[in-house]
Amino acid sequence: MLLPGVLYFITFKYFPMGGLVIAFQDYQPWAGIVGSPFVGLKHFIRLFTEDTFMMLMKNTLAIFAYNIFFSFPFPILLALLLNELRSDKLKKSIQTVIYLPHFMSWVIVVSIFYVLLTTEGGVMNNIIVANGGERISFLTDPDWLRPMYIFQQIWKGAGWGTIVYLAAITNVDEQLYEAADMDGANRFRKIWHITLPAIRPTIITLLILKIGDVLELGFEHMFLLMNSMNKGVAQIFDTFVYTAGIQNGQLSYSTAVGLFKGLVGLVLVVGANKLAKKFGEDGVY
Repeated sequence: MLLPGVLYFITFKYFPMGGLVIAFQDYQPWAGIVGSPFVGLKHFIRLFTEDTFMMLMKNTLAIFAYNIFFSFPFPILLALLLNELRSDKLKKSIQTVIYLPHFMSWVIVVSIFYVLLTTEGGVMNNIIVANGGERISFLTDPDWLRPMYIFQQIWKGAGWGTIVYLAAITNVDEQLYEAADMDGANRFRKIWHITLPAIRPTIITLLILKIGDVLELGFEHMFLLMNSMNKGVAQIFDTFVYTAGIQNGQLSYSTAVGLFKGLVGLVLVVGANKLAKKFGEDGVY
């Protein structure tokens, strides 16, 4: 049963690590790794000294902060609300509906929102105009990019994210709730003093893993939302790697950017794990 997962990580995660050496070379495809000249930290120095670095860091950290404060807690809240439903039939129906967006690709999700938000006949703008307002350029206005990105993240992933939390909630001892009922605790008190403390290790573990993705926000979603009008706030490290490496052919430079992202994530995961253990939590390892 482990074999497919092991083969996946070996093939797509560990084996490609050998190619990281080109971050320290002026890699030329026709010369190969062996024949390309070694340049040391040249590409890293370029990354840290160019003006684009601060723009990429600012945009990436801003999106990550939105993710932590809005996208991450939402599945927890949703799981708590679902757990309070007394009708199993209603609960399963809601779960089925909120799980569906997870199985849509980002191309489909962004296309749906394009139809809803476009200024040329978009449903939202038609409603705004019908109520006496002016059309809003949701898709091109830089101020709307981040809220739209986070809303799409929540809509697509929140339902699927509740699975882990609902599984953790099912392990809570029912006798604790019965004792709380005898003491006169209401639903909110039971959630605050029983449910949340019981699933705290799960929350901490997932938060540590989330922190490790501080510079890894996902290429496809942002690339589909990015255009010439909002590029100043949409360009993040993931899209920049594609632009520099694939579109501009700067393979060594884009590899250096990717390696920098990975090292930052590694340091943050290790640091967050140590901090969690310091406060008495289990951590990831």
